[in-house]
Amino acid sequence: MHWNKIADWPNASLSRRINGPIHRWHVQEVGVGKTVLLLHGAGGSTHSFRDLLLQLSTQYHVIALDLPGHGFTQLGARHRSGLDLMAKDIAALCIQEGWAPDVIVGHSAGAAVAFQLAAPDLLQREYPHIVIGINAALSEFKGIAGLLFPTMAKTLAALPFTARLFSGASSNPARVEALINSTGSILNAQGLELYRKLIADQNHVDGALLMMAQWQLRPLLNQLPKHKGDAYFIVGDRDRTVLPHVSEDAAEIIPNAKVHYILGSGHLAHEEQPIDVASIIHSIIAKQPI
Repeated sequence: MHWNKIADWPNASLSRRINGPIHRWHVQEVGVGKTVLLLHGAGGSTHSFRDLLLQLSTQYHVIALDLPGHGFTQLGARHRSGLDLMAKDIAALCIQEGWAPDVIVGHSAGAAVAFQLAAPDLLQREYPHIVIGINAALSEFKGIAGLLFPTMAKTLAALPFTARLFSGASSNPARVEALINSTGSILNAQGLELYRKLIADQNHVDGALLMMAQWQLRPLLNQLPKHKGDAYFIVGDRDRTVLPHVSEDAAEIIPNAKVHYILGSGHLAHEEQPIDVASIIHSIIAKQPI
């Protein structure tokens, strides 16, 4: 999205641009205390944390960023939208800016980035004490879909007109509302309009397609049983995008992992019930000697 639209974005007063490493980043930063890094999922942006960020900032130093190619973060290299390279670029950004996250919170695919980022060699420190996944997308497509989806995503991302077609055809308000409702979440008019603006933006759609095309989850899944930090999963029981059992399955193979449920919420639980999600995060951090 063009920077001239930032004034209308949630928490715009907290926004700034950072040149490099690799990309031109959009970051929102506020608060003091232990550092909490917020990572949105594929197709999202900092807007997804608009209320949660403010709730957490009363006690912590909170950083939210747009992933490469998403929202207001401009891609510096189109081949760096996969999980491994994205995590390396975020780690380089943290080191450049002097951020040492104590807690990394990731939503959906952002949870995979959070676990990838937690490797000690990336942040040049020991594991962050806590990784929290909100409706964490930590499973691969099954069967024929697992074979076809990556190929289709790569094909679509390679076509120069795909993002324009997707953004134009999908940004109708009724279609956006149907899309959000299909996730099991119900958003107010403001929330729906923010997603409409994102979907209508060709650059944002292009970034999301590139991320899907380059996504390789298996190496991370193979490493999860070796995860050394504490892991928590916050799950909306009505999530129809990433079914609740995905977090339960991940918690079974990760040492010291626990699952917390948000009743009555879907895939966007942190947007539907930010106070409840913030309360769970507060309680998790309070139990840990960071």
